[in-house]
Amino acid sequence: MSSPLKVFITGASSGIGLALAADYAARGAILGLVARRGDALAAFQQSHPQNTVSIYSVDVRDAEALAEAAAQFITQHGLPDVVIANAGISRGAVTGHGDLRAFREVMDVNYFGMVATFEPFAAAMVAAKHGTLVGIASVASVRGLPGSGAYSASKSAALKYLEALRVEMRPLGVGVVTIAPGYIRTPMTEHNPYTMPFLMDADRFAAKATRAIERRTAFSVFPWQMRIVAMLLHVLPRWLYDRAFERAPRKPRVAAE
Repeated sequence: MSSPLKVFITGASSGIGLALAADYAARGAILGLVARRGDALAAFQQSHPQNTVSIYSVDVRDAEALAEAAAQFITQHGLPDVVIANAGISRGAVTGHGDLRAFREVMDVNYFGMVATFEPFAAAMVAAKHGTLVGIASVASVRGLPGSGAYSASKSAALKYLEALRVEMRPLGVGVVTIAPGYIRTPMTEHNPYTMPFLMDADRFAAKATRAIERRTAFSVFPWQMRIVAMLLHVLPRWLYDRAFERAPRKPRVAAE
């Protein structure tokens, strides 16, 4: 009988991360779940069999605390088969309005937090020639969306980082998978003041994402229709993109503290 899959997920207290955790739990995986909201992680842990879910109340911007959580998981359960860097935030931010803190926070979580998630596991996975590193990017990385420059920039950085990492790890026996969600029904999107085409429920997204991870598909977009949208946006001439989006609805700003 094969041993259960071991999966380590950041941003696991809600939205995509929670849906991924639930999908893997239903398949009998051993989970290491990271998020700032320890109460939400504890609620998930209490609803699942003992010793199958380890929780860590950690902010991914704290690389030392994240490395300690990784070390604890490895000590208790062994090297994970899958590490999913999912933690992410979105802030409406506009240059010239005192939003520098918001820009920095989004980049710290969405990009540097991804690097910090993989760092404690990468060398051990290479030594074992086993494992898959998964990054949750976004269709928003394709073009700079007005009002969401911080988010688009952070996800674009994550996308390019994952591509470089995939090529680096390919000959070393470690898989790198990029998942780019379109609009997914989560707390992050529920207050968006604009139409969200092809909106997908988080549990349906998670089921598709876990299958892509199992196959080690290099790059996937869900829902699939958004891949076509992304391809069209990518080739749209700049002058046409500028005219089409300059009056597009924007995510509300978060006022500077």
